[in-house]
Amino acid sequence: MVDTLPHSDEELLRLVKEISLRDFSLPFRHCCRFNYRLKTTGGRYLLKTHDLEFNPYSVQLHGISELVGTIRHELCHYHLHLLGQGFRHRDKDFQRLLKQVGGSRYALPTGLKNKRSAQKTYECVDCGMLYVRIRTIDTSRYRCGRCSGQLRFVALK
Repeated sequence: MVDTLPHSDEELLRLVKEISLRDFSLPFRHCCRFNYRLKTTGGRYLLKTHDLEFNPYSVQLHGISELVGTIRHELCHYHLHLLGQGFRHRDKDFQRLLKQVGGSRYALPTGLKNKRSAQKTYECVDCGMLYVRIRTIDTSRYRCGRCSGQLRFVALK
């Protein structure tokens, strides 16, 4: 087993093939890659192409053991789907195989947040009603729902 982190898609593919043969006794015959757009998940299985994608930020942050658990998880989806068995998280086949091979059930958080998670607070000038929103409100177009008063920006959380 490899003790160092894969730094390229080729090294990742070698690791995935090794884990597939050792833990599942089945070959992995498709592609896998790092996807830098993944933010909240450790990896994903693509149904149409049968490819696997992994979050490089999770690998850098949590190390090789987390990557191996995520690879096992995604390989459970892969092999069960190709065998025509239940490959979704809710299926008993998936849950049984995941437990058998010791795959990760959930990905550890990476700390990467969505840009839109900042909340903006608006206040009615007349009645003092507060509105907390993720999206920016055009205060010249929108008014208070309670008294139709003018809204003004108060704070960004």
